[in-house]
Amino acid sequence: MNTILRILLLAYLSVAAWAQKSPDKKEWIQMFNGKDLKEWAVKIAGYDLNDNFGDTFRVENGLLKVAYDKYDQYNNRFGHMFYRRKFSHYIVAAEYRFVGEQVAGGPSWALRNSGIMIHCQAPETMRKEQDFPISIEVQLLGGSGSGERSTANLCTPGTNIVMDGKLVTQHCINSTSKTFHGEQWVRVEAEVHGDGMITHRVNGEPVLTYEKAQIGGGAVNRYDEKVKQDGLLLKEGYISLQSESHPIEFRKVELLNLSGCMDRKARNYKAYYTHADNSQCKY
Repeated sequence: MNTILRILLLAYLSVAAWAQKSPDKKEWIQMFNGKDLKEWAVKIAGYDLNDNFGDTFRVENGLLKVAYDKYDQYNNRFGHMFYRRKFSHYIVAAEYRFVGEQVAGGPSWALRNSGIMIHCQAPETMRKEQDFPISIEVQLLGGSGSGERSTANLCTPGTNIVMDGKLVTQHCINSTSKTFHGEQWVRVEAEVHGDGMITHRVNGEPVLTYEKAQIGGGAVNRYDEKVKQDGLLLKEGYISLQSESHPIEFRKVELLNLSGCMDRKARNYKAYYTHADNSQCKY
């Protein structure tokens, strides 16, 4: 073996050994790269897939913005921007803040209101006039300047969940988080384990827990009936960010995949995985 090949082999073995010795190193996927939205698909009610009406979803100054300066009236143009991969077991996190004023014509309940939608149906299966994807919403709310208004709440467009062993059909459930007034940055996480436990966190503190997300209930309109299979447990799905009439900015959107190689002999074994997908193992 010549010298160059020997050096390359030693380097490869060194990297492999380092990876094997670092099973706790968390490998977050940066869903928002700070530059563009190439990894996302846009669906706005009343428009075809990837028709980003009014440049609603955009990147400016390194921030992902949901903006309405090119709207005259909101007119129920509920929008969602979908990440192009689906996941089953993961932690999704977003750092956000509400800014400015609500666009004219936005519903009163949507003041300083947005969401991270998890276990979403595929954007391609949404009908043109459909308002929300069938999904679980990690609702993001900002304070109105006075009073209490929690964030990281749960809402259920076309879905139900189970809490304390009982099926819950109530559309929205408040978390135990504190209220965030003004334009301060907040970090919200959702830890998702397939059709098992889901936990919401705000700035690292757990604020809501439930399980067995499933299709059912209402609060979604003009959907394809073939997609809405009531009672079907949601084991995986897409992730989307919401456009709901109040400007919002994101400085970070990231995901830690909890499904992967759980064979300790593999180079890419990670101790924090909770769901085995050993088809991903590399030896």
